[in-house]
Amino acid sequence: VAPPQDLQITDPGLLGSLDIEWKPPLNVQTFNECTVKYKLEYRNADDRDWKVIFTRKLKFRVGFDLSRPAEAKVQTLLKGRCTNDVEVQSEWIHATFEVPLQGKLESEVKDFHCIYHDWEYLKCTWQPGLLAPRGVHYGLYYWYEGLDHAEQCDDYIQDHGINIGCMLQNLSQAEYKDLTICVNGSAAATLLRPLYVTVRLQNLAPPAPGRACLKQVPGDRELGASRHPRRGCREYEVQLAEDRGDAKAAWASVSTQMETVFTILRANQSRVSCVRVRGRTNIFCADQGFWSEWTQECFSVSRKEDKQLFILIPVILSFSCSLIIFMLIGQCKKRSPAGKPLPLSMG
Repeated sequence: VAPPQDLQITDPGLLGSLDIEWKPPLNVQTFNECTVKYKLEYRNADDRDWKVIFTRKLKFRVGFDLSRPAEAKVQTLLKGRCTNDVEVQSEWIHATFEVPLQGKLESEVKDFHCIYHDWEYLKCTWQPGLLAPRGVHYGLYYWYEGLDHAEQCDDYIQDHGINIGCMLQNLSQAEYKDLTICVNGSAAATLLRPLYVTVRLQNLAPPAPGRACLKQVPGDRELGASRHPRRGCREYEVQLAEDRGDAKAAWASVSTQMETVFTILRANQSRVSCVRVRGRTNIFCADQGFWSEWTQECFSVSRKEDKQLFILIPVILSFSCSLIIFMLIGQCKKRSPAGKPLPLSMG
């Protein structure tokens, strides 16, 4: 089977979302009894791995880092009665795309970082480039599928009059999509290099600590720890620290799970003194994730034997005091003559 024709990569002006398109092979009409598909692979130059897509379409839009050349290759896949149900592959055809970059690399903003706080707003921050002059002006632009064109941030974070961050609201439509961002700078007499990044919001969302609770369940040696999540797609880590007297207890991980309830089995000779839980977006919803803060509360639970001891101590003390009083009265009666009162002591 012949390879596709005229593979091209074009820039529609969407900050790194490029269009990859091609034409079908010349002899595709002769394969009526077979299914024709295409295998598309793409990456930025110097990336180790190719991203792979199987499609029957002739056009695909994907995100690239425009600070590096973009590469793409595509081949024809043919399978069906015309090939005895054996998949036949064509040769690859290749294409590249590169944006001429202005300014020196050291003029690009540094320490660019974004966090999607509680799935409600995106906060991106950066620092001026090493070669950025005084009076530099930075602007953040963004685009995701669903917007007609790239839009500019309207809520900047400033430091001494210079934009060093941006707050983006109402991005629910951009979740689980490529969000392309460009931070561009301008100065009076210096060309500054723009920064291009492509992110996914679910990879930037640390879960809130939430609330955790600990309760006794039937059985002397069981405790139930639960955490109340604010959103799905989470996994949780549970850690315990046991009371070891005066020594400082060390935290030990006992479970990493997607359930929000965990049962703790306690040994007879020890008691659970503290439980803490943290969460993050799991691998089924995000390519990567990072942990939330630990739950703020620390829960202490006494053993049943300790509670019984606190009840017995007052009873024992009361009984001991009563016994001592009766013994003193008995001793006084033995020393005095029968039927006569004890003489009063003078002094």
